[in-house]
Amino acid sequence: MPKNTKVTQREHSNEPVTESVADLLSLEHPMDYKSSQMSMGLSPGSTAPVKALIPSPDPDAEDGRPAWNNKLEYILAQVGFSVGLGNVWRFPYLCQKNGGGAYLVPYFILLLLIGIPLFFLELAVGQRIRRGSIGVWNYVCPQLGGIGVSSLMVCGFVGLYYNVIIGWSIFYFFQSFQYPLPWAECPIQRNGSLAIVEPECEKSSATTYFWYRQTLNITSSIDDTGGLNWKMTLSLLVAWILVCLAVIKGIQSSGKVMYFSSLFPYVVLFCFLVRGLMLKGAVDGIAHMFTPKLEKMLEPQVWREAATQVFFALGLGFGGVIAFSSYNKRDNNCHFDATLVSVINFVTSILATLVVFAVLGFKANIMNEKCVVDNAEKILGFLNTGVLSKELIPPHINFSHLSAQDYAEMYGVIKTVKEDSFDQLGLDACVLEDELNKAVQGTGLAFIAFTEAMTHFPGSPFWSVMFFFMLINLGLGSMIGTMTGITTPILDAFKIRKEILCVACCIIAFLLGLLFVQRSGNYFVTMFDDYSAGLPLTVVVILENISVAWIYGTKRFMQDLEDMLGFRPYSFYYYMWRFVSPAVLVVLIISTVIEMAVSPAGYNAWVEAEGAERFQSYPPWALAMAYSLIVVAMLPLPLVFIVRHFNLISDGSNKLSVSYRKGMMKDISNLEEQDEQRFILSKKLSEAPSPMPTHRAYLGPGGTQEMTNTNYGTSTKTGYQNIGSPESEL
Repeated sequence: MPKNTKVTQREHSNEPVTESVADLLSLEHPMDYKSSQMSMGLSPGSTAPVKALIPSPDPDAEDGRPAWNNKLEYILAQVGFSVGLGNVWRFPYLCQKNGGGAYLVPYFILLLLIGIPLFFLELAVGQRIRRGSIGVWNYVCPQLGGIGVSSLMVCGFVGLYYNVIIGWSIFYFFQSFQYPLPWAECPIQRNGSLAIVEPECEKSSATTYFWYRQTLNITSSIDDTGGLNWKMTLSLLVAWILVCLAVIKGIQSSGKVMYFSSLFPYVVLFCFLVRGLMLKGAVDGIAHMFTPKLEKMLEPQVWREAATQVFFALGLGFGGVIAFSSYNKRDNNCHFDATLVSVINFVTSILATLVVFAVLGFKANIMNEKCVVDNAEKILGFLNTGVLSKELIPPHINFSHLSAQDYAEMYGVIKTVKEDSFDQLGLDACVLEDELNKAVQGTGLAFIAFTEAMTHFPGSPFWSVMFFFMLINLGLGSMIGTMTGITTPILDAFKIRKEILCVACCIIAFLLGLLFVQRSGNYFVTMFDDYSAGLPLTVVVILENISVAWIYGTKRFMQDLEDMLGFRPYSFYYYMWRFVSPAVLVVLIISTVIEMAVSPAGYNAWVEAEGAERFQSYPPWALAMAYSLIVVAMLPLPLVFIVRHFNLISDGSNKLSVSYRKGMMKDISNLEEQDEQRFILSKKLSEAPSPMPTHRAYLGPGGTQEMTNTNYGTSTKTGYQNIGSPESEL
C-alpha cells in the first residue's frame, strides 16, 4: 500500500488528526455485516469473526452534533416550518382566482415535478453532510458557496417582517377576550346630545376600520412614517420573546415547542370545519370553491402562480429544511420524509381552503341578505313616492319575508320596464355569486374578511381566540425554521454559544423590525413580501439544483443516496433533478422578471377620507430600497464565486472539519490492511464491505492522481471533486 496515504500516516503520528468534510462525508453508518452476504463471501447469519474489520464508533455521534430526540419531533418540525400562514390565506385565494378545483390539477402536477424532488434534494444534502446551508454548499461546490449566504440573507429579511404578522395576531388574540368583539360595530362619536357613526368606519366597515385605524393607525402614504405605533411595538416585542424562548436551546427546545405549535392548528382547523359546515351558506362557499373552471388551466399565469406556491409552501431555499435535516442520523429515510411532509402540506392546504370557503360562504349569505333588505327598503320608498308603480311588483312577493329569489325576480322586472332610468334608481343585483367572487388574501382575509365572519358566530369571542391563537402557532412554527436556517450555519462556522447567538439575533431583529411598527409599517411589510424573497429564493434553488445535478453529478449523488439510505431512489428523481426541475425553475425566473418589469411597482395606500384603499406608485427612494433588497440578497452569489475562483479566500473547508479522538483513529488506521484482507478473502472487490462509500475515489501517491474504481465493471473516475479543486488536495 502507498506509504504516504492518510490512513497510513495516522499509524505513525501522535498529533491530533483533523478530518476535512470530504473525509467526514465518507464515513457511513456501519452495516450489519454479520447478516450480509457481502461479508467475505459467507452466508447470512454466519458468525465469522468480522467485528475487528468494522470501526466501532458511530460517526453520527463523533462530531458532537445535536440530534433529534425522536423521529416525530423532526417530522413535526418540518411540518411546522412548511405549513404556515400561506396555507391559510394564500392557497385558498389562488384556488378562487385560478379556476377553483381546476387549480388543484396544475398545483399537484408541479408538486410532483419540482416540489417533492427539490424538497428531497435539500433533505438529502443536509442529512448527508450534516451542516447548515453555508457548510453544505461550501462542500458541494466551494465556488457556489454564496448559495448558503444568500439563503441566510433571505431568512433574515423574511424573519423581520414575518414576526410582525405574528405580532398583529398577538394583538388581535388579546383583543378577542371581550364581548362583543371590538371590531363588531363602528364606534360612535358623541357631540353633546348628538351621536354619529365614525365617518371613516361608515364609509368602509367595522372590521376594516378596526384593522386600519385602531390596529395599524396607518398613514396615507409610505412617505409619512407617522412615528412608532406603541401597541404594535409591544406586540412585536412579545413575538420576538416567544421566538427566542422557542429556539434558545436549539432543537432541544424547538423540538418540544413543535409538539404543540405544529399540532394545535390542525385541532383548530377541524373545529372550524365542523362549525363552518353547520352554518347557513357554507355549502354554497365550498361548492363555489371546487366548481372547476377548466378553461383556466390553459392560462400560463395559473401555472406560474401554482409553481410559485409549491415553491414557497415547502420552504425551499430558506435553509431551514437543510438545517433541520442536518440533525438527523445519516441512515434516516429522508425520501419517506420528503414525501410525507409534502403530502401533509398539500392536505393542509385543502383543509384550510375548505374552512376558509365554508366561513366565507356563510359571510357571503349574510352580506347578500343584508343587500336584499337594504334594496327592498329602497324599492318600498320608490313605491310610496310614486317613482315605481305597484303593478311592477309580482303579486306573490311579501316584503316582510323577502327571499333572495323573490328579490332577483322583482329586480329583473324593474330593470326590464325601467330600462332607460334604471341606473338612477341605484339598485344592486344582490347576487350571491358576486359576493363569493370577492377574492381576498393575506391580511385582508385574516384580519378583515374572516374576523367579520366570526362576528356573526354564536360565541364569537371563543372562535376569535381560537383563530388567532392558531395563526400565532402557524407563524411560530415557520419562524422556528427560519431562525434555525440563520443560526445553524453560523454555529457551524463559529464557536459561539447558541444561547448567546439566539438572544443577540432576536435583539437585533427586534430593533430592525421597528421599521414595520411605524404607522406606515404595513407598506414596508408589503414591500419586503414582494421583493425580498421571491426572485432571490428562486435563483438560490436553481443554483442548488445545478450544483448537485450538474457540478457534483446526479449519478454520484444517487450513489450517495444509495449508500446513505440502503436503497437506490427511483430513476424519476434522476430525470427531475437533471432536466425537468431546472427547466421549470428557469421558466419561473423568466416569468417572475417579466412580471416585475410589466407590473407597476407600488402599494395599496389607505385613504382615510374615502375609507378605501388606493394604489400608489413607490417614490424613488422606496423603489430603490425595494430593488436593493433583491440585490443584497443575491450579492453573495457573485462575490463568493469571484473570491473563490481567484483564490482570494479559503474555500472554508477548515471550518467544516471534525477532530476525532486518538483512540478512534487507532481503529481506523488499520483500514488499509483490513481492505487487503477483505480483497483477498472476497471473490470480487465489489463483494468486500467497506466503511467508505464504494464511489469514493482513492488518491494515489502524493494525492494528485485518482485511482480508478472498478466496482461497476469499468474504470471510471468517481472522486468527489475535480483534481484541481481544493478538496482534491485532501
